[in-house]
Amino acid sequence: MSLDDLTDARTRDAESAAEPGPDGPAESGPATPADTAPAPMTGGATGWAALRPLLLRMHFYAGLLIAPVLFLAAATGLLYAGSWQAERILYSHELTVDRVGEASVPLGTQVKAAKAAEPQGKVVGVWPAPEADATTRVIMEEPGLEEGKTLTVFVDPYTSEIRGRLTTSGDALPLRAWLSEFHASLQLGEFGRNYSELAASWLWVVTLGGLALWIGRRRTRKALLVVPDRRATGRRKTLSWHGSIGLWAAVGLVGLSATGLTWSKYAGENIGQLQDRLGGATPSVAAQLTPGAGAADGGGEHAGHVMPDGTEMTMPMPATDIGIDKAVAAARAAGVTESLRVTLPAKGKGYVVKEADKTLPVHLDSVAVDPADGRIMDELRFADYPLLAQLTRFGIDLHMGLTFGIANQIALAALAVAVMFLIVWGYRMWWMRRPTKDRALSVGRAQPRGAWRRLPVTVLLPFACVTAVVGWFVPLLGISLLAFLVLDVALGFAARRRAPKAA
Repeated sequence: MSLDDLTDARTRDAESAAEPGPDGPAESGPATPADTAPAPMTGGATGWAALRPLLLRMHFYAGLLIAPVLFLAAATGLLYAGSWQAERILYSHELTVDRVGEASVPLGTQVKAAKAAEPQGKVVGVWPAPEADATTRVIMEEPGLEEGKTLTVFVDPYTSEIRGRLTTSGDALPLRAWLSEFHASLQLGEFGRNYSELAASWLWVVTLGGLALWIGRRRTRKALLVVPDRRATGRRKTLSWHGSIGLWAAVGLVGLSATGLTWSKYAGENIGQLQDRLGGATPSVAAQLTPGAGAADGGGEHAGHVMPDGTEMTMPMPATDIGIDKAVAAARAAGVTESLRVTLPAKGKGYVVKEADKTLPVHLDSVAVDPADGRIMDELRFADYPLLAQLTRFGIDLHMGLTFGIANQIALAALAVAVMFLIVWGYRMWWMRRPTKDRALSVGRAQPRGAWRRLPVTVLLPFACVTAVVGWFVPLLGISLLAFLVLDVALGFAARRRAPKAA
């Protein structure tokens, strides 16, 4: 044995005395009965001393079995974090103009140019150029496009020149739209969304469990809580990096998990229902035209509307339309000025002009404009959103890398890289704990079974109730946790059958 090996072994032995279980040194030889039978009751074990073994076992299995999903989510999230800048480079011709002119042509003229270039498309929205060197986006619905996709025509606001056409999804151009779907579902459709929901469901559990174990760990210097121990060697060094980096990343990872769940299929539906019951639903501006207001008497196209008594009334389209330029001017006069997005009138509805500047300070006000006379029918200020709706908006935009611009995107990339390193370090510690004398290809063992039996009833019952409620509210977490328990029971049964033979 070399001097370094001897030093590493002594270090791990010292660590084992302070941190029994999976944080101890590498084991040797076959499994012992202590690993196959419930842990013995220890009288007087309460609080953290009783809870820690259970957290160790849960963190071990969650990290071991869910880590590949988390790694995949982090890797795809890293690609998405860089898609904003890549989009600006790849589509610079469509997004920017060659020369900034003295004055832009009317929006109506720009829309006509886009319509002439795409006569089959139906114009449903217009996004005026938000910056002096940016293009105007004319949003169209066109036959043959996938659901949720639109055709965007990019128009030079100074010359009405068509700069390009792209199939878009919301505000995402093709590259970012593809990477967004890849991050959310691995391009596997509705079924693929289960992977990202599973990752979001477990990320906060693994993070908070690891955080509790790291903070509760005994250490000689308190500074080692927040910085890696550079004097450590072997597995203890890996654990030091794993714990300290996990501590710094914990808040961001829990935030990503929470906001990611709001988009999920099963947990997201429960979150939406809870938010609605708490009065935190996101409001929208009322753009519905009242009967007879701004409409011709009789004639014209009609949209059916059901009255409270069940009867149907008809809503004619406006006989006159002031046009998009006057509608935008009315919105600007009402204080809606930043990064505008205009939805054109549909049957029975007026113009909707919204702000879409999601960087701090946000500009997300909106108004509805009567297409007949430019009257402001309704207005909605972001300051009037319910607090829960505001927090949801901020959380989602942080998750997408919008709130702080490029700094936000760099932070997301850093979190993604941190997750990947934490997983690699976790697997490395698992490998370093393997028995080395008789079974060179084996791996480290988990905390002995039966840790839950060491919990006092006053801790066990609330813990079980909270776990059941969370498992119901976050279904993929509950289902996968139940699967882990079944697997653990099966492994325990197999180990008990092997124990007499080994003896």
